[in-house]
Amino acid sequence: MWAFLLATALLTLFPILMTLLGSLKTNVELMGGGNLLPESWQFTNYAEAWRQSNFALYTWNSLFMSVMATIGTLLVSAMAAYVVDRRHFPGKGLYVALQSTTMFISVGAIVLRPQFDLMVKLHLNTSLWGVILILISAHATTFFILLGFIKAIPREMDEAAMMDGSSFIRSFFRIILPLMTPGLGVAGLFAFRHAWNEYILPLVFTMTNPNLQTLTVGLANLRYGSSAAMQTHLMMAGAFLSILPMLLVYIVANKSFMQVTAGSIKG
Repeated sequence: MWAFLLATALLTLFPILMTLLGSLKTNVELMGGGNLLPESWQFTNYAEAWRQSNFALYTWNSLFMSVMATIGTLLVSAMAAYVVDRRHFPGKGLYVALQSTTMFISVGAIVLRPQFDLMVKLHLNTSLWGVILILISAHATTFFILLGFIKAIPREMDEAAMMDGSSFIRSFFRIILPLMTPGLGVAGLFAFRHAWNEYILPLVFTMTNPNLQTLTVGLANLRYGSSAAMQTHLMMAGAFLSILPMLLVYIVANKSFMQVTAGSIKG
């Protein structure tokens, strides 16, 4: 078991290690292969990548988009899961079936045009809010994660609160939502990672406004320099810098993973 876990950890960390070491090499050394370790440590690659890719602006755009999409996804999914578990309404089975269908059928780029046309009609095609709304709408996985947590919370808790005069909505925010904290942490991590790594949607919606580009789109601009030569070393440096916020989020959300089982039992 320990050998398997160690091998899995090495396979997971190997791409990150290669990105880190590649970001500290010259472009010639990186393209030519050679040693695993850099011959000379080029820490200036990070400064150059930061300068060329307008890293501060793109990082802010990515953080804004990812945080807003995560908050919206958690709120919509948690409320939908609560209503599905606690209420009976016409079309409930169809709604759950449609949610599960979207998890297994990927339409990909086919829906880009109608999504863009819809955002044009809503006058959201010139801001990141259009991308955020589309990311929130893809909440099926988060919905089922939170539905499992709500099912583990006894109905007697919110029913007792309603008998004391609490409304259905107030019971959700005051009682159910705090008990779902571990589930919200795990689901939020997945939602944040999905939004942070999104490339196609921000690319389509920011083609006419480079100042709204996210980090994933901005890093692609590092591929070629002014002389049309590939800048793989700068892409490696930029990619490693873009990994750091996700690593920080994983560290912060690690407790939520550890509390998933405990949170379900407690509920």
